[in-house]
Amino acid sequence: MKVKEMIIEKLLFLCASISVLITVGIILVLLLDTFEFFQEVSFVDFITDKKWTPMFKDKHFGIGSLLAGTFLTTVIAVGVAIPIGLSIAIYLNEFAPKGFRKRIKPALELLAAVPTIVYGFFALTVVTPFLKQFIDIDSFNALSAGLVMGIMIIPYISSISEDALYAVPKSLREAAYGMGTTRLQTAFKVTIPAASSGIIVSIILAISRAIGETMIVAIAAGQKPTLTLDPTETIATITSFIVQVTTGDVEHGSIEYKSLFAAGITLFLFTFMLNNISYFIKKKYQEKYD
Repeated sequence: MKVKEMIIEKLLFLCASISVLITVGIILVLLLDTFEFFQEVSFVDFITDKKWTPMFKDKHFGIGSLLAGTFLTTVIAVGVAIPIGLSIAIYLNEFAPKGFRKRIKPALELLAAVPTIVYGFFALTVVTPFLKQFIDIDSFNALSAGLVMGIMIIPYISSISEDALYAVPKSLREAAYGMGTTRLQTAFKVTIPAASSGIIVSIILAISRAIGETMIVAIAAGQKPTLTLDPTETIATITSFIVQVTTGDVEHGSIEYKSLFAAGITLFLFTFMLNNISYFIKKKYQEKYD
C-alpha cells in the first residue's frame, strides 16, 4: 500500500513539475526574444511612440496603440458583463427557485464553451449591421467586438460570483431576517458584502480573460493599430496583432518577428498581474466568513 501511495505521490509531483517547467519555458522564450528586440528598438520608443507599424517600410514600434485597443474592448466587455453577470448571480442564489437554479446554471455556463470564432462572426455579421442602423460606425470596430466579448465572459462572473454567494453561511441570512430585513436588503447588505472577495476575483478573472481574447477582436475589431478611445473606429489589440504576424509571411529572426514577442510579453505581464491580484484578494479575505 505504501509503495502505491509513493508512486501516486511521485506521479502527481511529476505532473505539477511539468506544468511549472512549461510555464518557465514559455517565459524564457518570451524574455530571450524580447531582449533581442530591445537591442534594436529603444524601450522609450516602445512605450512613447504613437504608431505601431512593424510590418510597413516606415517602421514604428509604439505599443500604445495596441494597448489602447486592448483597453477599449476590455472596458466595453467588462461594462456589459459585470452588471448582467452579477444580476444573474444574485437572482439565482437569492431569489430563484432551487429547481430553476439547477437547470439554468449549467445552460448559462455553456456560453463559455462556444468557440470564440463563432462569437467573432456573430459580432461581425449581426451586431455590427445592427449598430449601423443607429450610429455611424466602421465595419470593423471596437464596440461590436467589446459587446460580444462581454456576452462571452458573463459566465465567468455569474458562475464564480454565484458560487461565492452560495458559500455564505446560512446563519448570516437568518440573522438578517431575524432583525427584520427583507430579502432584497439581506442580499445587498449582508450576502454580497460577505461574498465580496469571490465576486472581486470573478471580475478580475473576467478582465484577464477579456484582455487575452483573440478571435473576436481579430474578426470584428479589425487589425489597424489606432491610438484612439473611440469605440466606433477600427482598432487592433495585442492579440489581434499576434494573429496577424503568425498568419503572415514574416522572416524568422527579423525585427517584425521579434516584435511579436515584445507584444506577447506585454500581454503576459498584464494577465500575470491580474491573476496574482485575484489570488491575493482571495487569500486575504476568504477566511473572513469561513
